[in-house]
Order: sequence, then C-alpha cells, then structure tokens
Amino acid sequence: MLAAARGHNEAVETHLARPLRVALAQVNSTVGDLGGNTEKIVDWMARARRKKADLVVFPELALTGYPPEDLLLKPSFIRDNLRQLDQVVAASKGIAAVVGFVDLDLDIYNAAAFMFDGELKGVYHKVYLPNYGVFDEERYFQRGRECPIFEYGGVRIGVSICEDAWYPAGPVSMQAGAGAELLVNINGSPYHKAKRVTRETMIATRAMDSRAFMAWVNLVGGQDELVFDGNSVVFGPEGQLIARAPSFAEELLIADLDIGSVFGERLHDTRLRREAQGPIHVELELSDVTVTEKPRPAPEGKRLAPVTEPLEGVAEVYQALVVGTGDYLRKASPYQKAVIGLSGGIDSALTAAVAVDAIGAKNVTGVLMPSRYSSPESLEDAGALAEGLGIRTLELPISLAHEAFEETLKVPFKGTRPGVAEENVQARVRGVLLMALSNKFGWLLLTTGNKSEIATGYCTLYGDMAGGFAVLKDIPKTLVYELSRYRNSINGQVIPERILSKAPSAELRPGQKDSDSLPAYEVLDPILEAYVEDDRSFEELVAAGYPTEVVKRVIQLVDASEYKRRQGAPGVKITPRAFGRDRRMPITNRYRPNGLIS
Repeated sequence: MLAAARGHNEAVETHLARPLRVALAQVNSTVGDLGGNTEKIVDWMARARRKKADLVVFPELALTGYPPEDLLLKPSFIRDNLRQLDQVVAASKGIAAVVGFVDLDLDIYNAAAFMFDGELKGVYHKVYLPNYGVFDEERYFQRGRECPIFEYGGVRIGVSICEDAWYPAGPVSMQAGAGAELLVNINGSPYHKAKRVTRETMIATRAMDSRAFMAWVNLVGGQDELVFDGNSVVFGPEGQLIARAPSFAEELLIADLDIGSVFGERLHDTRLRREAQGPIHVELELSDVTVTEKPRPAPEGKRLAPVTEPLEGVAEVYQALVVGTGDYLRKASPYQKAVIGLSGGIDSALTAAVAVDAIGAKNVTGVLMPSRYSSPESLEDAGALAEGLGIRTLELPISLAHEAFEETLKVPFKGTRPGVAEENVQARVRGVLLMALSNKFGWLLLTTGNKSEIATGYCTLYGDMAGGFAVLKDIPKTLVYELSRYRNSINGQVIPERILSKAPSAELRPGQKDSDSLPAYEVLDPILEAYVEDDRSFEELVAAGYPTEVVKRVIQLVDASEYKRRQGAPGVKITPRAFGRDRRMPITNRYRPNGLIS
C-alpha cells in the first residue's frame, strides 16, 4: 500500500506546477564561419546560464550558418562542423541546449542536437525538407525518420526543425500526442513582406492544437539575397502569445513557463487522447531520451517575458533592406565601405539612405557624374541629399569620356539613327568610373535599380546594372516612394522633396522621362506583381481590367529581359517571389502565352 501511495504521489507531483525557464537565442550566424559561430553559441549559452535559464535554444543550422548551400558537398566542411559541435557540447555545463548543426550518419542531415551538462543526449533529424522558392534542401539532406522526445527535469520536450512545424499531422502533433509538453522548433525562416503574420498564425495553431507550449526561434541577419527577421516567439497551450523577440535584431528572449498547466489544459481537450488511440499517418518512430532524472530547482523570481511589438509595413521592409545590405557588406569581406552613383533621382537617394543606416555615413561615398543631358536641378538634388545624409561626394563629369566613345563609334555607327545604343554609352561610362573607384579603394558598388526597371529590362547591362549588390532589386518603384517618405519621417527630411515629386528620368537624352518607355508605375507595378509573383496569365490580367496593349507590352518586356537579370547583382529578397532565388525562368525559351503569339 505504501509503495502504491508513493507512486500516486509521484504522479501528482509530476502534474503540479513545474517552472521551466527557456531562453531563445535569436542570433546572427555567418555561413561557413564555423569557429566564429561556435564562439557566438558558447557565448550566448553562457549568457543564458547567467540568466538562470534551464534550456537555451539556437536556430536552425546555427553552427554552420544558413543556408550553407554547396558547402554541404564538401566532406571537410561536414567533419569540421562536427568537431565544432564537440566544443559546443563541452560548453553546456549546467544548462541544457538545442543547437542546429549538420549531422553525419551514412548520409547528412539537417539536425538539432540536444545537450546537457557537457554531454550530447540525442539528435533530431529534420523530416520535411523544403524544396520550393528559395529552399533547396532535398539537394543536400536525407530525411529524418525518428521523432525523439527528451525528458528533462520531468518535462517532456519535443524538438523539430522549421518546415516540420508547418504540417498539421507532422512531427509536432506526433510529439504532442506522445505527451510532449514543450515543443521546440528551430528555424532559418527567411523574411518576405508580411510573412510574420502567417507564420505566427501557424505557430499559435500548433500550440493550441497540441495543448502545449511552443518555443519557436529564428535566425536574424542577412545572407546574400536572404534576410532573416528574427521575431522569435513563445506561445502557450491556449494559443496565447507569451513572448516575442524584436524584428531584425539579436536577442536572448527569456520566458518562464508553467509546464504543469499543460496537464490541466489536456484534461479539458480530448483531441490528443483520441489521436493517441488511433493511427498516426506519419512514417516516424517515437523514442524517449531521458536527459536528467531529477527536476531542476525552480528559477529564482519569475520573469515577465517581453512581448516586443514587431515591425510592420514599410518600417519592416526598410529595416530588412538595412539589415540585408549591412550584413552583406560586413560578411562579404574585404568590403567594408560602399560607393553609389548619385543621379539626383529617387532610386539612388533611397539606396544611399539605406547604405548610411546600414554601415554609417563615414563609410559611404556618393559620386555625381553629370553629362550634357543632366539638369542643374538633378545636381543640386544629389548634393542636397549627400549633405542631408552626411556622406562625402566626388564629382566626375562624363562629357569628355562620352565624346571619346562617340568618336570611336562614329565609323561603325555611320548612317544609323541615334537611339538606345548611344544613350546607353553614357550609362556604361558611369559604370566604368564607379567600378574603377570600387577596384581602387575596395568599396562595394551598390547598384540603384528597382524591381520595376529590372523586371522590364529598363536598365543597362554593364552600365547602371554594374555593381556588387542591388539594394532595391526586389522593391517596385511605387514602394520606392513609400520607403523614401518613411525614411524622411523617422529622422528628418534627408531626401529632398523635389526628388520625391519630380517625374522619374534617366536623363540620357533631352527631356527624357521613364513614362516615354514604360506605363505609369501606378499601372505597371500591379501588372508586374500579378505576372511575376502570382503567375497570372495574359487573359487573366486583361479580364482584371488592365489595358490589353499595356499587358501585352509588359509581358513581352519581362520575358525578353531574363538574360539581363541573370547577369545582375544579388539583392535583398523582400517579396514572396524575387528574381533569382525564387523565380527561375529559362533564358532560351519559346513559350508565348495565348494572346501574345504573333
């Protein structure tokens, strides 16, 4: 009888309040910097320990950086990453940690290591490998087949990785059905505009359906064209938001969770019980890993978990540009400074503002390159912009070089009518000068073209397309204006009002306006969004009310310009379907939509 009573008492204790302090380490890893990433993980693990956290959780592939792409095809890279993991495990004295790394077991896996007190207790392998949009994980990884649950301090913890949480009947629900009370999901979830809301809705749904706490941690920072927004969160068993980390900033998010409350929640919700009794249609094997037999003592003093207000709208997009540009410069050594051609137009103005906010005014140089067609107002506007931003400028007139090219081309061009070829010589002269400065001083040339221009080919190869990073590559022209007005609203009007109000012009011939070659941007941008991002057909666009000839012209321009885009610089991904990583069209392509066949 006494033994039976003891067993009942232990069961009761198990379901009483069991506080667990969880720390989400929202860090900025650098792809391939195994040593630097290891130092950062160990440092943040120590920070969590000082905050008396029981468990600290790091993002997906935090050890290697995300995405490592074809580094994963190098056996030496896999081995080195495992050696660094040994150092991380050794540093986990007195704390439990979940760390993303690449595991090797005949094949390689996108993995999460669960470690405690200097020992590796178990490993989870990612089950669902995304292979769409910017993701290419089936190229590299094998799928996981096991679904371990880690019992730590009397708490059953289910660990999963990124995509695994997006499937309602996937590893998360399976772990919850097997009794997991805390669901940890580690992520390298790239940003695109307004993605956070969809993401948080999914996480809240998983927590509520599972009647469990869900800790979701994300990377932050830029990696080539991708930028990661952080926004790590903790949700409770009722789908309630408990904590949120800031957008686009490193943060150690700490939350005190009452794990014992999960038992009461599940008594009132029989869905998990019913699912546990029936078959689960996922080919996974459950396994338990006991990390420590005795519950850890409760943390001293419950902390009020912060719920940081996320960035939204143009503020979110602007910060994505700043973080993506800044990290590209900081991580793409040896470039620590930037150079920009300042035309007096809106695109170069916004690019310069982003660059200043990303790396500081002292690290940005603006170059004015007037031609015979440049208006005095454009030079004044470029100068006023530079003064407002506090950046140094150089003025390099291109008239002599332009005349020299015209003289050189006089014989082969004889008898032809002047046109685009002659206009583009000016853009290419500017490109040569900017690249010379970049080459001489080690400054990264930031191109200034926007998505509307790049989509339609309204840009010059080896001219205004020349450079190392295209800040506005995924920003439609109408959004360029919104972002510029936003930038003026947060720190004084640095972009002159005349730049915002004048008609856009490349100024490559007298009186030239963008509207001479393209539809008004207010008309063009919605068509581009529908055709490029949503793959709407010619017939659908016409049926939506857009003028037939305008739609036809826009589609022809987009389709004919793929070869140009393929040679362009990388830039920050902002929309759900960016050129390059997302939208991959063949250059040699004879498909013509109905209505466009001549």
